[in-house]
Amino acid sequence: MDNRYFGVPTAALVEQKERERNSFNPATYVSETVAALKTGLGQDKVVLGLSGGVDSSVSAVLLHRAIGANLHCIFVDTGLMRKNEYEEVIGSYKGLGLNVIGVRAGDKFLGDLAGVTDPEQKRKIIGRDFIEVFDEEAQKLHSIKWLAQGTIYPDIAESFAAHKPGVAVKSHHNVGGLPEKMNLSIVEPLRMLFKDEVRRVGRELGMSSEMLGRHPFPGPGLGIRVLGEVTPGRIAILQEADKIFIDALRAEGLYNKVWQAGVMLLPVQSVGVENGARTYENAVALRVVNSVDAMTATVVHLPWEFLARVSTDIMNGVKGVNRVTYDISAKPPATIEWE
Repeated sequence: MDNRYFGVPTAALVEQKERERNSFNPATYVSETVAALKTGLGQDKVVLGLSGGVDSSVSAVLLHRAIGANLHCIFVDTGLMRKNEYEEVIGSYKGLGLNVIGVRAGDKFLGDLAGVTDPEQKRKIIGRDFIEVFDEEAQKLHSIKWLAQGTIYPDIAESFAAHKPGVAVKSHHNVGGLPEKMNLSIVEPLRMLFKDEVRRVGRELGMSSEMLGRHPFPGPGLGIRVLGEVTPGRIAILQEADKIFIDALRAEGLYNKVWQAGVMLLPVQSVGVENGARTYENAVALRVVNSVDAMTATVVHLPWEFLARVSTDIMNGVKGVNRVTYDISAKPPATIEWE
């Protein structure tokens, strides 16, 4: 099995993958991939950027089974994560026996985002800062020869489609710019798997259902769920509102029944009343969708009583929020994230 990056797949390879999907066996995949990684990597050292998501986590555990301590993982706290997420994710990774370097870099990200309101500019700043932080930490490691990525088959398929004339699909890039800059070979142990297959491999590796069932989360984090300027105060407001919402979904048994959920902090204020006095504070939007591949998404019809209770809990529990809305937009024409 050749895990070195070999560019855009051929049409024949794409068609072959479609045929093989129904016969996928996670136990066979794990045993064959671990053997191939042991042979291909030998005693070489590998660095992997963890995101807390399913793909990078399964990649890390698969690689760890093959090469053990020669895998070095870097987990960057951008300051744009959910409340307590850094501590929780670091704890879960160490519980898996992974060699993880945690980096607190929130001040850098939030400082560089100050005054920026354009969504694309925010994304570029966050991506650039991640590369800089990751590169700085990786350079402290010695004799690293490989960069591991959590690339999965839909990423590859999109890259293939992007090279067809007239097809406007994004080209895949997991850690843009790092391979050339760091002169590393690429290893992508999940590059021919669909998301459901990745989760099956994770279960075969003994990973917890909580980790494997995590909702997709945007790479730029809450930086694109705070609409408009990103400030420490606005991130804190969104973290509190988001935690109330996600905790409520879990308590109600709804979290595992939906594909993705989160809260958006809107760049508008509205009039409200608190203790008989006028307020003029922030509005948030709850977003819940079901999807298979994120290319399209449908609205989830959550129980009205549940939404009303969550709305009240957020407005009573989060200082600075006095209005809660529910996004009922499908994709297309809307996107899942607001920015």
